[in-house]
Amino acid sequence: MRTETFVLNEARSVTLTSYLQPVGGEFGALTKRPAVLIIPGGGYHFCSDREAEPVAYAYLKAGYHAFILRYSLNEKAEWPNPLCDYEQAMGMIRANAKSWHVASDRIAVIGFSAGGHLAACAATMSKERPNAAILGYPVIDGDCAGDYLPSAPDVIAAVDEFTCPCFVFATRTDNLVPVGNSIHLIDALCRHDVAFESHIYSNGPHGLTTGDDSLGVQDCCSRYPHWVDDSITWLKDMLGGFDSNGLTAPRFGAIINGNHEEKLNLNCTVAYLRSQSAAAELLSHLIPEKQEGMSLPKSAEKVISLGQILAWGGADENTIRAIEAQLMSMQKEVN
Repeated sequence: MRTETFVLNEARSVTLTSYLQPVGGEFGALTKRPAVLIIPGGGYHFCSDREAEPVAYAYLKAGYHAFILRYSLNEKAEWPNPLCDYEQAMGMIRANAKSWHVASDRIAVIGFSAGGHLAACAATMSKERPNAAILGYPVIDGDCAGDYLPSAPDVIAAVDEFTCPCFVFATRTDNLVPVGNSIHLIDALCRHDVAFESHIYSNGPHGLTTGDDSLGVQDCCSRYPHWVDDSITWLKDMLGGFDSNGLTAPRFGAIINGNHEEKLNLNCTVAYLRSQSAAAELLSHLIPEKQEGMSLPKSAEKVISLGQILAWGGADENTIRAIEAQLMSMQKEVN
């Protein structure tokens, strides 16, 4: 393994530490690796060592390159300095992707607490967007963020359909960052059809990092440490994993339906297609609002796609292709 620390901004004491693993040779067809960029918490006053290297080791073991960003703090943390630090770090990683053997389209950011706020800002408002975000007991709401850094922005307002997939975990009894921060983020991701996974554990104070006893963790529920393995398998779903040929394709997409695509398509939800006047008449023939037997609940129309309805109804391939061609020829309206 190759380890090096780069000074990104000497005046603000900003550094990026890299942990690069070998490829090729005894690693076979693996010529590049996915990576994680870790942003420790600390209330924008310090960078927690417990949320730095101990976290990196877990992802290194899983086959990832790891990077740790120590960003602007205290009086030097006036916004947008921390976000600029992130942009510089991610830009450096991607600029050196070839020589560092990094899969530049498979880089996740991992942030905790105030570092979770910075990571969530990276996921929602940065120029150098990560491909996925893992957010541990993150500061999200504007009033909560302002308690730690008065100039820090509210994340919720920045969530949109371009936000990367997110893995969010927290505890119900967090005694510094209310769990509502995570719940509000999950709600915003859901409203914008962004892929996410969430784990709200029953008990545990703030700052539990990986949940390992060696980190001085106390009074957390026994299931809390599972987030590490769960996040790694989630990353494989979102970004792809490893096999004998190198890297595998992702299993799932970043967006859970086709509502935000340029053209109408079979992955659009039934409710969204009903809101499009060009598609509403077509849907009235395919899915009558009143029909014999069980009808589709209105609540289900918000989440089920037309493609799923056609498949369940046993439509043949030619019919499905014809319907999709009709949809894609229609003028999409901005709702």
